[in-house]
Amino acid sequence: MAEPEFNATGVRIERWLRSLTRAGQVVISDGRLALLTSYGTEIDSAPLGAVQAHKPLFAARDRALATLNGHRYSLTLGAPERFLKAVQAARSPRT
Repeated sequence: MAEPEFNATGVRIERWLRSLTRAGQVVISDGRLALLTSYGTEIDSAPLGAVQAHKPLFAARDRALATLNGHRYSLTLGAPERFLKAVQAARSPRT
C-alpha cells in the first residue's frame, strides 16, 4: 500500500446525532477517502471524485462535513483546514 496522502487519528466521526467513534481515523490514499474506527474497521470509503467535503458555517472550528456514498458525516478534527486542503489537492489532476 502506498504512503497515505493524509492521515488523521483521534477523529470523532458522527452520522446525524449518532457517534460512530470518538477516536477514529481519516485516511486519504490512492485517490480514496476512508473513515475508520479506532480498531481499524472501515466505516465508509469512496473515491475522492464522489466525496464532498466542506466546513460548516455555524459549527465549532474543529468540525468538517464529508459526504460519502450519500451519507453525511461530521468529523471533529484538530485541523479541519488540513483535511479540506488534502481533499482538494488529491482531487486536482496531476501534471
